[in-house]
Amino acid sequence: MFGLTTTDMVRDLADEEILARSQKEPWIFAVLLDRYQDAFMRKARGIVRSEEDAEEVVQDAFTKIYQNAHRFEVRTDSSFSSWGYRILMNTAFTRYQKLKRERGRVLPAEHEIVELVGSDRGEIERRDHEDAVTRVLERLPGHFAVVLRLHYLERWSHKDIAAQSGETVGTIKARIHRAKASFRKEAKGSEAELLVR
Repeated sequence: MFGLTTTDMVRDLADEEILARSQKEPWIFAVLLDRYQDAFMRKARGIVRSEEDAEEVVQDAFTKIYQNAHRFEVRTDSSFSSWGYRILMNTAFTRYQKLKRERGRVLPAEHEIVELVGSDRGEIERRDHEDAVTRVLERLPGHFAVVLRLHYLERWSHKDIAAQSGETVGTIKARIHRAKASFRKEAKGSEAELLVR
């Protein structure tokens, strides 16, 4: 009878333990790549809308995750998954903004962006609204855009955002409030202004 291989045993470990052990045993990190590669690609494609750009985003995100593994703290209110997705989303949005600058146009936005302001007026209007919202979000300071995306688009709770950022829930609530005010100010006079609830 054959026993389990070392690789099989590692595959049964929790994400957080694999991440910690990968600092001394780099080969173990491949297990996290296997677990999250497809889901990360789907999310990245939804933002940058290009297979090639999405692949670069995912590669950069995994590199950042590995390089910053020592900063991840295991807590009951946080998980590797939420921490990893935060890194992926920040990397994807940074790439999106770079592509917009390089190409001189607005790229199609992820469908969920429209939920930040609400729209139920048909497909053509929905696309126009997505572009309007995207243009406004890109003018916001990075910390405001990130917190709005995490809370409204990714459905992160105030507590989850606070846990990952190391800040208090009160600080996060205040930042979201200021970010919404900043969004409304940036949207003033544009199509997006009419969409803000």
